Amino acid sequence: RAILVLKDNIVPMSSEFTPESERQRIQHLAFLFPKLLDGEFTRFEFPRRLKGDDVGQKVLYRDYFMEGWGYKTVEKADLKYPLVHGHGKQARLLGTLAVSRGLGDHHLKVIDTNIEVKPFLSCIPKVNVFDFALHDIKEDDVLVMATDGLWDVLCNDEVAHVVRSFLAENRTDPQRFSELAKCLVCRARGKKRGHQWMLDDSHEASYDDISVFVIPLHNREED
Repeated sequence: RAILVLKDNIVPMSSEFTPESERQRIQHLAFLFPKLLDGEFTRFEFPRRLKGDDVGQKVLYRDYFMEGWGYKTVEKADLKYPLVHGHGKQARLLGTLAVSRGLGDHHLKVIDTNIEVKPFLSCIPKVNVFDFALHDIKEDDVLVMATDGLWDVLCNDEVAHVVRSFLAENRTDPQRFSELAKCLVCRARGKKRGHQWMLDDSHEASYDDISVFVIPLHNREED
Protein backbone atom coordinates (compact mmCIF):
# COMPACT_ATOMS: atom_id res chain seq x y z
CA ARG A 1 0.00 0.00 0.00
CA ALA A 2 1.13 3.54 -0.70
CA ILE A 3 -0.17 6.74 0.90
CA LEU A 4 0.77 10.38 0.59
CA VAL A 5 1.13 12.03 3.99
CA LEU A 6 0.68 15.74 3.43
CA LYS A 7 0.59 18.50 6.01
CA ASP A 8 -3.21 18.56 6.30
CA ASN A 9 -4.29 15.48 4.37
CA ILE A 10 -3.75 11.79 3.70
CA VAL A 11 -4.11 10.62 0.11
CA PRO A 12 -4.37 6.83 -0.49
CA MET A 13 -2.45 6.02 -3.67
CA SER A 14 -3.24 2.31 -3.90
CA SER A 15 -5.68 -0.34 -2.79
CA GLU A 16 -5.00 -3.97 -1.95
CA PHE A 17 -6.00 -6.53 -4.56
CA THR A 18 -7.17 -9.71 -2.86
CA PRO A 19 -9.11 -12.79 -3.99
CA GLU A 20 -12.06 -11.32 -2.09
CA SER A 21 -11.96 -7.89 -3.75
CA GLU A 22 -11.46 -9.41 -7.22
CA ARG A 23 -13.84 -12.32 -6.77
CA GLN A 24 -15.95 -11.52 -9.85
CA ARG A 25 -12.96 -11.26 -12.20
CA ILE A 26 -11.59 -14.56 -10.94
CA GLN A 27 -14.93 -16.36 -11.11
CA HIS A 28 -15.56 -15.05 -14.62
CA LEU A 29 -12.22 -16.45 -15.76
CA ALA A 30 -13.19 -19.84 -14.35
CA PHE A 31 -16.54 -19.59 -16.17
CA LEU A 32 -14.78 -18.90 -19.48
CA PHE A 33 -12.10 -21.57 -18.95
CA PRO A 34 -13.49 -24.25 -16.61
CA LYS A 35 -10.60 -26.59 -17.44
CA LEU A 36 -8.36 -24.36 -15.33
CA LEU A 37 -10.08 -25.80 -12.25
CA ASP A 38 -9.34 -29.38 -13.36
CA GLY A 39 -12.54 -30.59 -11.68
CA GLU A 40 -11.03 -29.95 -8.23
CA PHE A 41 -12.63 -26.56 -7.44
CA THR A 42 -15.97 -24.83 -7.86
CA ARG A 43 -16.16 -21.25 -9.07
CA PHE A 44 -19.23 -20.55 -6.89
CA GLU A 45 -18.82 -18.77 -3.58
CA PHE A 46 -20.82 -19.81 -0.50
CA PRO A 47 -21.02 -18.16 2.94
CA ARG A 48 -19.56 -21.32 4.46
CA ARG A 49 -17.90 -24.54 3.36
CA LEU A 50 -20.61 -26.96 2.29
CA LYS A 51 -20.96 -30.52 3.62
CA GLY A 52 -22.53 -33.67 2.28
CA ASP A 53 -25.70 -33.04 4.27
CA ASP A 54 -26.24 -29.83 2.28
CA VAL A 55 -26.87 -31.65 -1.01
CA GLY A 56 -30.45 -30.96 -2.08
CA GLN A 57 -30.76 -27.98 0.26
CA LYS A 58 -31.09 -24.35 -0.81
CA VAL A 59 -28.14 -22.16 0.23
CA LEU A 60 -26.84 -18.69 -0.52
CA TYR A 61 -24.26 -18.43 -3.30
CA ARG A 62 -22.56 -15.94 -5.61
CA ASP A 63 -21.37 -16.25 -9.19
CA TYR A 64 -19.27 -13.89 -11.31
CA PHE A 65 -22.18 -11.75 -12.51
CA MET A 66 -23.62 -11.23 -9.01
CA GLU A 67 -22.89 -8.34 -6.66
CA GLY A 68 -25.21 -9.70 -4.00
CA TRP A 69 -26.29 -13.21 -2.97
CA GLY A 70 -28.86 -15.58 -4.45
CA TYR A 71 -30.15 -19.07 -3.66
CA LYS A 72 -29.29 -22.32 -5.37
CA THR A 73 -29.97 -25.99 -4.69
CA VAL A 74 -26.74 -27.67 -3.65
CA GLU A 75 -25.38 -30.33 -6.00
CA LYS A 76 -22.50 -32.72 -5.39
CA ALA A 77 -20.24 -30.57 -7.58
CA ASP A 78 -20.77 -27.69 -5.15
CA LEU A 79 -19.00 -29.65 -2.41
CA LYS A 80 -15.66 -29.04 -4.11
CA TYR A 81 -13.30 -26.51 -2.57
CA PRO A 82 -14.26 -22.94 -3.59
CA LEU A 83 -12.06 -21.07 -6.07
CA VAL A 84 -12.16 -18.10 -3.67
CA HIS A 85 -12.51 -19.00 -0.01
CA GLY A 86 -12.35 -17.06 3.23
CA HIS A 87 -12.73 -13.43 4.18
CA GLY A 88 -10.35 -10.58 5.01
CA LYS A 89 -6.79 -11.71 5.66
CA GLN A 90 -7.94 -15.33 5.43
CA ALA A 91 -9.19 -15.03 1.83
CA ARG A 92 -7.31 -17.39 -0.47
CA LEU A 93 -7.14 -17.97 -4.22
CA LEU A 94 -7.31 -21.72 -4.92
CA GLY A 95 -6.56 -22.22 -1.24
CA THR A 96 -3.02 -21.01 -1.94
CA LEU A 97 -2.46 -17.26 -2.36
CA ALA A 98 -3.82 -14.26 -0.45
CA VAL A 99 -3.28 -11.90 -3.42
CA SER A 100 -4.87 -11.74 -6.85
CA ARG A 101 -2.41 -9.48 -8.68
CA GLY A 102 1.35 -9.78 -8.85
CA LEU A 103 4.43 -10.67 -10.87
CA GLY A 104 6.15 -14.03 -10.94
CA ASP A 105 4.73 -17.28 -9.55
CA HIS A 106 4.84 -18.71 -13.08
CA HIS A 107 5.29 -22.29 -11.90
CA LEU A 108 3.17 -22.14 -8.75
CA LYS A 109 0.66 -24.98 -8.50
CA VAL A 110 -1.96 -25.91 -5.95
CA ILE A 111 -0.38 -28.45 -3.59
CA ASP A 112 -0.73 -32.08 -4.68
CA THR A 113 -2.36 -31.08 -8.01
CA ASN A 114 -1.42 -29.92 -11.49
CA ILE A 115 -3.65 -26.85 -11.21
CA GLU A 116 -1.71 -23.70 -12.07
CA VAL A 117 -2.35 -20.59 -10.01
CA LYS A 118 -0.76 -18.17 -12.49
CA PRO A 119 -3.72 -17.90 -14.93
CA PHE A 120 -5.84 -16.37 -12.14
CA LEU A 121 -3.17 -13.81 -11.18
CA SER A 122 -3.26 -10.49 -13.02
CA CYS A 123 -0.11 -8.45 -13.65
CA ILE A 124 -2.14 -5.37 -14.65
CA PRO A 125 -1.70 -2.63 -12.05
CA LYS A 126 -4.10 0.10 -11.06
CA VAL A 127 -2.50 3.49 -11.72
CA ASN A 128 -3.33 6.60 -9.69
CA VAL A 129 -2.03 10.00 -10.78
CA PHE A 130 -1.22 12.76 -8.31
CA ASP A 131 -0.49 16.10 -10.00
CA PHE A 132 2.12 17.94 -7.95
CA ALA A 133 1.41 21.14 -9.87
CA LEU A 134 -2.02 21.32 -8.25
CA HIS A 135 -0.68 21.08 -4.70
CA ASP A 136 1.59 23.14 -2.48
CA ILE A 137 4.07 20.45 -1.46
CA LYS A 138 5.71 21.13 1.92
CA GLU A 139 9.09 19.99 3.22
CA ASP A 140 7.64 17.24 5.43
CA ASP A 141 5.25 15.82 2.81
CA VAL A 142 6.17 12.21 2.01
CA LEU A 143 5.08 9.09 0.20
CA VAL A 144 4.99 6.02 2.44
CA MET A 145 5.17 2.68 0.64
CA ALA A 146 5.06 -0.49 2.73
CA THR A 147 4.20 -4.17 2.68
CA ASP A 148 1.16 -5.48 4.51
CA GLY A 149 3.32 -6.27 7.53
CA LEU A 150 2.93 -2.58 8.40
CA TRP A 151 -0.69 -2.10 7.36
CA ASP A 152 -1.87 -5.22 9.19
CA VAL A 153 -1.34 -3.44 12.51
CA LEU A 154 -1.27 0.29 11.66
CA CYS A 155 -3.99 2.17 9.79
CA ASN A 156 -3.35 5.13 7.49
CA ASP A 157 -4.13 7.66 10.23
CA GLU A 158 -1.73 5.99 12.69
CA VAL A 159 1.09 5.95 10.14
CA ALA A 160 0.46 9.61 9.30
CA HIS A 161 0.59 10.52 12.98
CA VAL A 162 3.97 8.79 13.38
CA VAL A 163 5.28 10.48 10.21
CA ARG A 164 4.29 14.00 11.26
CA SER A 165 5.51 13.62 14.84
CA PHE A 166 8.86 12.10 13.85
CA LEU A 167 9.67 14.65 11.16
CA ALA A 168 8.69 17.57 13.40
CA GLU A 169 11.13 16.33 16.05
CA ASN A 170 14.00 15.55 13.66
CA ARG A 171 14.29 18.52 11.32
CA THR A 172 18.11 18.67 11.22
CA ASP A 173 18.91 14.96 10.73
CA PRO A 174 20.04 14.43 7.09
CA GLN A 175 19.00 10.78 7.39
CA ARG A 176 15.61 11.50 8.91
CA PHE A 177 13.54 9.88 6.15
CA SER A 178 15.49 6.62 6.40
CA GLU A 179 15.26 6.78 10.18
CA LEU A 180 11.51 7.36 9.91
CA ALA A 181 11.18 4.20 7.82
CA LYS A 182 13.04 2.27 10.53
CA CYS A 183 10.79 3.83 13.17
CA LEU A 184 7.67 2.61 11.35
CA VAL A 185 9.14 -0.89 11.03
CA CYS A 186 9.92 -0.97 14.75
CA ARG A 187 6.46 0.33 15.60
CA ALA A 188 4.79 -2.50 13.64
CA ARG A 189 7.24 -5.12 14.95
CA GLY A 190 6.54 -4.16 18.55
CA LYS A 191 8.53 -5.38 21.50
CA LYS A 192 9.13 -8.90 22.71
CA ARG A 193 7.21 -9.82 25.84
CA GLY A 194 7.83 -13.38 26.86
CA HIS A 195 7.32 -15.50 23.76
CA GLN A 196 5.28 -12.88 21.88
CA TRP A 197 5.89 -9.59 20.11
CA MET A 198 3.42 -6.94 21.26
CA LEU A 199 2.54 -3.38 20.26
CA ASP A 200 2.58 -0.52 22.74
CA ASP A 201 -1.20 -0.83 23.15
CA SER A 202 -0.76 -4.52 24.13
CA HIS A 203 -2.19 -5.78 20.84
CA GLU A 204 -0.31 -8.49 18.96
CA ALA A 205 2.44 -7.10 16.72
CA SER A 206 2.81 -7.86 13.02
CA TYR A 207 3.85 -11.41 12.21
CA ASP A 208 4.43 -10.71 8.50
CA ASP A 209 7.49 -9.30 6.77
CA ILE A 210 7.71 -5.51 7.15
CA SER A 211 9.33 -3.36 4.47
CA VAL A 212 8.88 0.43 4.48
CA PHE A 213 9.99 3.23 2.14
CA VAL A 214 9.57 6.89 3.09
CA ILE A 215 10.10 9.11 0.04
CA PRO A 216 10.27 12.90 0.42
CA LEU A 217 8.23 14.83 -2.11
CA HIS A 218 9.55 18.34 -1.57
CA ASN A 219 12.12 19.78 -3.99
CA ARG A 220 14.18 22.42 -2.20
CA GLU A 221 15.66 23.67 -5.45
CA GLU A 222 12.25 25.00 -6.47
CA ASP A 223 12.05 27.29 -3.40
